[in-house]
Amino acid sequence: MGRLIYSMIISLDGYAEAAEGDLGVGADDEEVHTFIDDVFRDVGTYLYGRRMYETMVFWETADADPAAPPFIVRYAQGWQAAEKVVYSTTLEAVSSARTRIERTFDPEAVRRLKAESEHDLTVDGPNLAAQAIKAGLVDEYHLFVTTSVVGGGKRFFPDGVRLDLDLVEERTFDSGLVYARYRTR
Repeated sequence: MGRLIYSMIISLDGYAEAAEGDLGVGADDEEVHTFIDDVFRDVGTYLYGRRMYETMVFWETADADPAAPPFIVRYAQGWQAAEKVVYSTTLEAVSSARTRIERTFDPEAVRRLKAESEHDLTVDGPNLAAQAIKAGLVDEYHLFVTTSVVGGGKRFFPDGVRLDLDLVEERTFDSGLVYARYRTR
């Protein structure tokens, strides 16, 4: 059975998307990319909303750039090997292999995916993750916290949800980025 993991880079004040600009410094270096690749290397399925998919589809061809460093190539190849499910009512077609579109988020279908999977799954993007969190599907939360306070945007955790979590791993990177992995109780 696979675990469902929700992971994103977030601002120090808890936003997964900033209202204006980016989330700040700390998440764009080789040390962090290599760590993320190591942590998510065995993910078998990525669950995306449309906007997150449109961001992540970059990895479908990132390894073809002759100037791409080895850590980028390695992550791209791992991403390409995984299944991708995009939840969207507006996306007409996908531009990556091993990818399908679902028109609605069905918690029971995700439960079945988890039960039948030999690998972990991730849910990516705060809107889609909110649905999975509210349905009680998320097993672990992986937060990559930048050194910036952005003052607004889309929060990592949805409003109106109480979660009691256990901290199971933490790491601080040279850039100041802090990784914290929590498991649901």
